[in-house]
Amino acid sequence: MYQRLMEHLTTAVLLLDGGLRLQWMNPAAEALLALSRSRVTGQPLPELVVGEEDIGELLAKARDEFHPFTQREARLTLVTGDVLTVDYTVTPLSRDELLLEVEPRDRLLRISREEALQTRQETIKVLARGLAHEVKNPLGGIRGAAQLLERDLESPQLTEFTRIIIEEVDRLRDMVDAMLGPNQVERHEPLNIHKVLERVRSLLTVEHPSVTIIRDYDPSLPDLVGDESQMIQAMLNVARNAVEAMTESDVPAPSLMLRTRARRQFTLGAERHRLVCEVSIIDNGPGIPERLRETLFYPMVSGRAEGSGLGLSIAQSILHQHQGLIECDSAPGHTEFRLLIPLEKSHE
Repeated sequence: MYQRLMEHLTTAVLLLDGGLRLQWMNPAAEALLALSRSRVTGQPLPELVVGEEDIGELLAKARDEFHPFTQREARLTLVTGDVLTVDYTVTPLSRDELLLEVEPRDRLLRISREEALQTRQETIKVLARGLAHEVKNPLGGIRGAAQLLERDLESPQLTEFTRIIIEEVDRLRDMVDAMLGPNQVERHEPLNIHKVLERVRSLLTVEHPSVTIIRDYDPSLPDLVGDESQMIQAMLNVARNAVEAMTESDVPAPSLMLRTRARRQFTLGAERHRLVCEVSIIDNGPGIPERLRETLFYPMVSGRAEGSGLGLSIAQSILHQHQGLIECDSAPGHTEFRLLIPLEKSHE
């Protein structure tokens, strides 16, 4: 009876003998650890799952001392090579039996990270809009004064200086507008994400012919609902940032991959979506410095000498307007930006 109950639990449960050999596990454990009970029964668990701390020693200590313990946010490497972050509890049932309960933490940690990112982005947006208002007012006054002064100046040499003032004021105004990004989605209409990516690919091919662009598209992806021009801008900002980082670093064989996949029953922030479009933009460049990773999507933050620090901030703002977000994983030789956009129609 108890075994039948455990088979229907969503928590992964494993039963080990005194030699730490696997005797039984429920379907949730098979799914989580990517193991087949029929194939691994009788094998020592420490040979199937490897932890940052020696899991064999921890299990043996619980067995020998007959004392339960819980390990929080432990990182386990599976036979597939995947790494999971889990909480697990070991309970000795007798000298010859250990009960192991495993709760995955990756999803909860990701949700917490995404919620924190969204909160920071909203705070930054409010501060930026307030700052923009305070900056644009005096800029308008400076521009107007320069225009009035220009009318009263007869010397072309002097009007050249007023023209410089006006042009620089306009440049600053445009920079402030770019920092703010779009305030809302302009058009809600069916949008083919592969058409967007092909536009991005064609632009980058012209700008950077030395970079190899690889396409890995899922043709079964349905259309999403959004603004095509804004989505092109978001994808282009991320891809162009990657390409320019590679060219500035003189990567020997720079390559960029554009990949699309469908993710089912996927949580963005605190909301669960039936179907999500995942666009991965992957480069083989130098990677993102550790000091920049927490502030990567802030305005005016850039790891490139010639970067303005606005491209990724604007891209993240556009994704938020489409109820999506951008994630990033980076290491030398492999940087991946994942743009996640819900495929169901917005309820707003």
